[in-house]
Amino acid sequence: MITVALADDQPLVRSGFRALLDAEDDIEVVGEAGRGDDAVSLVTRTVPDVVVMDIRMPGLDGLEATRRITADPALSSVRVLILTTFELDEYVFDALAAGASGFVVKHTEPAELLRAVRVIAAGEALLSPGVTRRLISRFTRRNQPATALDVPVGAVDFLTERETDVVRLVAVGLSNEEIAQRWVVSNATVRTHVSRAMSKLAARDRAQLVVLAYQVGLASPPV
Repeated sequence: MITVALADDQPLVRSGFRALLDAEDDIEVVGEAGRGDDAVSLVTRTVPDVVVMDIRMPGLDGLEATRRITADPALSSVRVLILTTFELDEYVFDALAAGASGFVVKHTEPAELLRAVRVIAAGEALLSPGVTRRLISRFTRRNQPATALDVPVGAVDFLTERETDVVRLVAVGLSNEEIAQRWVVSNATVRTHVSRAMSKLAARDRAQLVVLAYQVGLASPPV
């Protein structure tokens, strides 16, 4: 059973999401919050698999709430799925840097939200090539995110040539399958390289790996 906490300041949005999620046999909503500080308290109390987090909330915004949740060792198993409207939210990149595992458009199709929750709960990052390109564009305009990640000293130097290559390919939006086809290897081999690179760079997940790639200069925004 996938447990989910909902954090959004709009009761109608929360009730709609709750009805959708609770109708699934493998998903259970364990609580709701309308403020960022309440969301942190809710997650601390219930430790859900996934938090569906609006980035704009009163009191404590979704970015800071995400940062507090992902910084708590007791909540290391919790994954944050950010709700956003691409045209309005300016801090999606920073949310990923703060530990979010991906994001969906706030008024997404029901099937897409369900898929997103299951993907995040499975430990994967919801970061499509299109999303990655959008992040790169934003990174180019802003130069670097307000939230910089801590990278272990010398970590980049400990990456093998193959791990460095896989980080660069992930950073430009290629999926494991696309990388495997390019290298003519199995998906499992690519997953191993990605996993080892994430471990060495202390990336929480694939989303943070993309952020780190640009932060440490393993990848460069297109000119």
